[in-house]
Amino acid sequence: MMRTMSASFPAIPPSLSAPLDPDFAPCALWNRDYLRSVKSTGNGVPLVIALEGEDGRVSRYETWISADPDAAGLRYAERIVKMLLWARGGWRVIIGGPLAVAAHVRGLYAKGSVRAFDAEMMERIYLQPFTVEHSASDAVPDSLERGIAQGGHLDGCRIGFDLGASDYKLAAVKEGDVVWSHEIPWDPKNQADPDYHYRHLSAGLKEAASHLPRVDAIGGSSAGVIVNNRFMVASLLRSVPEEKFEEARNLFVRLQREWNIPLEVANDGDVTALAGAMSLGENGVLGIAMGSSKAVGCIDPQGRITGWLNELAFAPVDMNDAAPADEWSGDRGVGSLYFSQQAVNKLLPAAGISLPAEMNLPERLKEVQKLMAAGDERALRIHETIGTYLGYSVAHYADFYDFRHLLILGRVTTGEGGDIILNRAKEVSAAAFPELAARINMQLPDEKSRRVGQAVAAASLPKR
Repeated sequence: MMRTMSASFPAIPPSLSAPLDPDFAPCALWNRDYLRSVKSTGNGVPLVIALEGEDGRVSRYETWISADPDAAGLRYAERIVKMLLWARGGWRVIIGGPLAVAAHVRGLYAKGSVRAFDAEMMERIYLQPFTVEHSASDAVPDSLERGIAQGGHLDGCRIGFDLGASDYKLAAVKEGDVVWSHEIPWDPKNQADPDYHYRHLSAGLKEAASHLPRVDAIGGSSAGVIVNNRFMVASLLRSVPEEKFEEARNLFVRLQREWNIPLEVANDGDVTALAGAMSLGENGVLGIAMGSSKAVGCIDPQGRITGWLNELAFAPVDMNDAAPADEWSGDRGVGSLYFSQQAVNKLLPAAGISLPAEMNLPERLKEVQKLMAAGDERALRIHETIGTYLGYSVAHYADFYDFRHLLILGRVTTGEGGDIILNRAKEVSAAAFPELAARINMQLPDEKSRRVGQAVAAASLPKR
């Protein structure tokens, strides 16, 4: 396989390449190389991209592109748009710069085209037709962001939950202390009846309540896009047919009515970042949860949840044209296959590890973790490869997010493998992006927090 790259894409030293994925072409390097080539020609012009989301919220991003963009320039622009869509979200994209860029992006995101999935998801989230418009770069709207302070309330008796694709975690919290926590297996992605999701979560909440003298509030964390406690898009509900989706969408609304106490649910990525901010006692935190898929959230330097989508499972990290395709979106080189159980599974053949075909992803991860604990070099290389992905991707994310602390957690970071991932990421970052590495603190929480920390942080979401 060959990397897709600009003519001068810098060779990655063997010591900094991904051990099991030598054709990995990090977006951070590819983008920087493209921008260097544009500036060296003296033919660069501003490329300004704005995305309009809910209630008139606008996110604006500024970069550069060749005045007459070639194939590399058009690819650069489209990947930036894709990153912005899944990081910040929006139903309306305004592209200020060469007309060819807007025309190219509009064609890719048209119905039936290669990015139709992304356009349709944005329509589903924002309940508006997806549009791509052209503008002069100096006429693109300014940013209008609405970050909100959220969470950190641990008074009274609370229940927190974190819904994953293979299990959901629960915590009973009394005056900030965890008095009980548990993980319960389930299989939500393959269930067409939304009552399955309701029954499982309802039973879990009742079990958690049995460990408290009373329940004052319930907070939740879940993959997917959640607005006002309602699912807009969620991989956990992928098998629910359209005619039953409204019932599934209102799962948390139904539970709030039944419990009749404050109940608040947020995207699992945002709760990851909240857990980090609570643990560190600082703001400016980007949290990455590596579980069944990849969840990302950000607490900005002012201590606010941004309100962005942060669904970076769909956002690009690899520019290799032969990178594996995500099973849902069909796009190649996106985050779900680099920071999750899916990433571990993807790397098994290259590592020389063979597991039974019927074994599911959580069990495959457990087998790799057993090998890691036994000192198996093949498992070590899997975690080093994920750490390499992370070291380069931190620089990519720093182009779109303002953070000083990076917190990684989730099932993939459990055990010795988490330390390998973190140490390798630091090594790559320090060598490839020394100024950035000096500014950003990368770390893991303690072992227990890696697995249930999100449930505890989720418990702090609602005010009593």
